[in-house]
Amino acid sequence: MNFKYWIMITSILTFFGCKTVYKNPCTQKNIYEFELKTIDGKPFHTSELKGKVLIFVNVASKCAFTPQYKELEQFYQEFKNQDLVILGFPANNFLWQEPATNTEIAQFCSTKYNVTFPVFEKISVRGSDCHPLYQFLTQKKHNGSLDCPIKWNFQKIIVDKNGKVVKSIAPSESILHENHKKFIKSLL
Repeated sequence: MNFKYWIMITSILTFFGCKTVYKNPCTQKNIYEFELKTIDGKPFHTSELKGKVLIFVNVASKCAFTPQYKELEQFYQEFKNQDLVILGFPANNFLWQEPATNTEIAQFCSTKYNVTFPVFEKISVRGSDCHPLYQFLTQKKHNGSLDCPIKWNFQKIIVDKNGKVVKSIAPSESILHENHKKFIKSLL
């Protein structure tokens, strides 16, 4: 079946309340079972993150929230030595706000915002082509704790040191907000 038709059919089914049919369904049982690729194509296994507080963020370079890269980097610098990791996942799911290639995204993050937290290859965070990692993060049936569908770019999903999804922070909300900062500090 042509990919264009696949997307159209699954979009229509989702609109009418039918379950999304994923091209690559999530089969992982915990957050530490995912094989990923960094923005520069190197393999990365999430098992390396055991015992750390994780903040997963779907990012984009042409979004009104793009300046949050600076806030995320600031937060990362403040807490990275306390077992906190921010993980950026470029995605082009919302109004084509991440049209760049992985190479262009890496350069943008480095030169515009001096990002040092890990950024991964561009993925999809919703829809029928949603990456299995984001199926896990956003669906209680996979993660066992929360449903937190991605509403827009820069939604932040918090995972505690035991690998449990514990909170979702709206795209418009800063990670530096005192309530969020206090909550995350309590997990460290």
